[in-house]
Amino acid sequence: LSILLSLLVPAHTTRSPDCGGILTPSGLSYCKSRSHISHTISREGRQQQLSVRRNQVNSVTVTELTLTLIPDAGLRLSIDVDLGITPAPSTTKVMRLSILSDLHVEMNPEGNLEMVTSACKTSMEEMQSTEEMESKSSSSDVEKDINVDKICLEVSKLLLLPNERLMSLTAQFPITPSCQVQYLPLAAPMFSEQGITISLQTTFQVVGMAIPLPVSPVPFSMPEPATSSPSHLTLAFSEHFYTSLFFALEMAGAFNMTIPSPLTTATMAQKITQMGSLFQEDLPVTLQAVFRSTPRVVLEEGKAALKLFLTVHVGAGSPAFQNFLSVNVDMTAGLLLSVADTRMMISAAGIEEVELSLAASDVGPVPAALLEELFLPTIRAEVPAQMNVVLSEGIFLPHISSFTYTDVNVVIHKDYVLVPCNLKLQARPE
Repeated sequence: LSILLSLLVPAHTTRSPDCGGILTPSGLSYCKSRSHISHTISREGRQQQLSVRRNQVNSVTVTELTLTLIPDAGLRLSIDVDLGITPAPSTTKVMRLSILSDLHVEMNPEGNLEMVTSACKTSMEEMQSTEEMESKSSSSDVEKDINVDKICLEVSKLLLLPNERLMSLTAQFPITPSCQVQYLPLAAPMFSEQGITISLQTTFQVVGMAIPLPVSPVPFSMPEPATSSPSHLTLAFSEHFYTSLFFALEMAGAFNMTIPSPLTTATMAQKITQMGSLFQEDLPVTLQAVFRSTPRVVLEEGKAALKLFLTVHVGAGSPAFQNFLSVNVDMTAGLLLSVADTRMMISAAGIEEVELSLAASDVGPVPAALLEELFLPTIRAEVPAQMNVVLSEGIFLPHISSFTYTDVNVVIHKDYVLVPCNLKLQARPE
């Protein structure tokens, strides 16, 4: 029924973030140190990228590479390259090529983030030479031979791998075989002294179709970044993000539960006399739990709770299930949150509150105390256990390919969760 309803109701188009992240200057520095730009320049430079007409380039050494945050604008890439040049037999000179390029991140028509270059400049100066004379004139000759446009084009080519990784941010990740999650950037990132802030909107697909999520009662905005964070990255997730996750899993039918019970129709007949007229033989009793309302996650300082609103149908018989009693169950469970690799692990812990009430009965009125006596121990044990089986794989967090998260801390605040962590680049096969 949920799937059919979602076909009739278009997915809501409200563009509002429910999670995001802040890449700190230390995280940017880590990414730069693992960028392989130096390696790429050194490897390619002698072949064609920094080749100079009429001169032999026999060594290319990157002496300095810096990546600086420019608030409200983007990044500045500065590269100093020493070129060992042989302009004539038995002479060698070292020329310092300086490249300065501004980078900014924009959203392309496909909705992916893309890093592009602007305001690229180059300059050349001679560092040392074996020539005794005419070094100045020959230096200017070499500078004339440098093709600035080509160098700036090659700088933009250095962004191919970072952009390939940025595209992976919007990949679909599986939660269950029929349910996927996707994180979509809402706009180009914001650049500030505290770092690079990106706001994301989570979407869920059930059997390949985007589902309409409940509307967030409170608009979410990324919390103000700490002035100096030792972590590379801080991820933030709104309360609505978690409620949407449980809503999507419920829509996918992942939480529909069949719960075995220690009761039989005969043992129940000892407590409810009308049972005897319904079942002449002794049959095992089974509980079937479905959600009558969307599960809700509530975040308070240092604590996360999951509120469940179930209807439990009590019946017997297989394969023909004969339902003779329905019980409304409202329960609250603690939520444990942690991160493993690039997934957030979520599990329902201790049950904090349970309230049972009669919803429908074919065997007459049943007092609340008797409902608790018959069903509460089973519901208390089985509902969290079966939900945890569904949640056991965790949910992929927003991340880009080849990077994983380490030194993770999960901090629960009122209405949102912060995840400060460090980045770790996985070894990339050459």
